[in-house]
Amino acid sequence: MTFTNAPVTRLLVLGLVATSIGASMLDVKHYFYISIDTHLWKYRQFWRLLAYQLCYTNSTEVLFAAMSLYNLRVVERMWGSRKYASFVVVCSLFTAIIPPLLMGVLRPLSAGFFNYMPAGPTPIVFALLAQYHSMVPHVYKYRVATSQNIQSSDSSGLTLSDKSYQYAIALHLSLLEWPGSVLGAFVGWAVGNAWRGGLIPASLVTWRLPGWMVGLRSHRRGAEFEGLRRRLEGENGSATGVSSSLPASDGQHAERRRTMGQQIVDQFREAL
Repeated sequence: MTFTNAPVTRLLVLGLVATSIGASMLDVKHYFYISIDTHLWKYRQFWRLLAYQLCYTNSTEVLFAAMSLYNLRVVERMWGSRKYASFVVVCSLFTAIIPPLLMGVLRPLSAGFFNYMPAGPTPIVFALLAQYHSMVPHVYKYRVATSQNIQSSDSSGLTLSDKSYQYAIALHLSLLEWPGSVLGAFVGWAVGNAWRGGLIPASLVTWRLPGWMVGLRSHRRGAEFEGLRRRLEGENGSATGVSSSLPASDGQHAERRRTMGQQIVDQFREAL
């Protein structure tokens, strides 16, 4: 298991570990968490909104976050590095503002209980986890017995899948600095599902980082692959009953773009 075809994930993991170690060695960890009443209301240190997701302040959180990001690299492989990096950037902007804002609203209602927003990209991890949950199917399921009675019904017990360990790691990460980490995880999960459900503006969903930022050296080659992908999507739409118009003069290309179903129908017509 490596970071093959996942350069953005590799950068996220290495950058998270490096910044966390650097903050500890330089003794600047106190710059990366947010105390709502002190840092935001009293001293107006709004720059902390952009800084608190850059690193963690303890090694346990670094370990579980790095494990989570590593296991979520399959999302980058399915999407491609450019779309994956663009999603991380867009989600980081939402999760930089929404959790502290909710914390500020809940603080007076909870007698100061919601006042501490811990450092670390836990919201971004859960936004990626929402994509993993929706896109990646489980390979197998297994049942964990909850009683020692062998003759108990098959419905008893806890059913898990091969994806359960990933959820367990992320759940443990969200509980390390609660209630702030739990609130951040909830917001990240909500933002990830809102991105998939079309609740985020389409301009942000379709926005992409420049290709050179994710290692795409040739924009021309990237455009060719993008055109090929759209052509294949168009052919799949034709196969499901969605008609696509082709120029009448381009007969050779029209012949090449015919789906297999259309070719079979034409063969039966010739036989009849």
